Amino acid sequence: MRKVIIAFVSLLIGLMVAILFQSNQQPEDRDTRDLWEIRTELRDKQMDQQNLYDQIREAEQTLEQYQRQSNEEQIETLKKSVEQLKVKAGLTEIDGRGIEIAVEPIFKESLDGQAYPTIPPELLYRLMNELYTYGATDIAIEQERIIDVSPIRVVNGTTYVNNRPLPPVPIKIYVLSRDSQKLLDYMQVSKVNDYFAVENLEISYRVDYHLTLPAYNHPTDLEWIEPVDSEEAGDS
Repeated sequence: MRKVIIAFVSLLIGLMVAILFQSNQQPEDRDTRDLWEIRTELRDKQMDQQNLYDQIREAEQTLEQYQRQSNEEQIETLKKSVEQLKVKAGLTEIDGRGIEIAVEPIFKESLDGQAYPTIPPELLYRLMNELYTYGATDIAIEQERIIDVSPIRVVNGTTYVNNRPLPPVPIKIYVLSRDSQKLLDYMQVSKVNDYFAVENLEISYRVDYHLTLPAYNHPTDLEWIEPVDSEEAGDS
């Protein structure tokens, strides 16, 4: 049992390393970002990497703790660790207070019955950067939970989030925050609203004390990872 648990925890550590590697290897088809966007993305990447490093250290400490415990204590600690990792990774549904964001066209009468195009990825990134800067902890765009490796890109003129097409506006974005009123106050005067207005899009915000965000339920490409041999893990 000890070897199995140690091997499993080692696999969890490998999973977090893989996420870190994958987030650094995300391809860019064509870089059309301005200096502000590049600096903002660099800052966010650095924060993501630091968070993952911290999680790896926590997992390593947990592994050392397992090695000093009885089998029953190991199983109980393992269950708690797995649940904590799922929550941190966005793999579980989560409830809490936050804000609900509605994005819709400003001039609805000019659409002539046609659906408005989906929101460009660069606008979504700007919006999420502002939200995280001012205290957002978790975000879902419609029913797509955003995590560290969530891809947002354009395919044939349609914006895809987590490899699923984003519907045309109006859409809803759900955001959890420890201080929802403070986040609301910041976002209502944020310059990101002007960027959306240029694209004929209007953003409205409201506080919601009973939000539920879905779990991230898409596969993550970890083909290059190999599990640690249980005998080797037990001997270390």
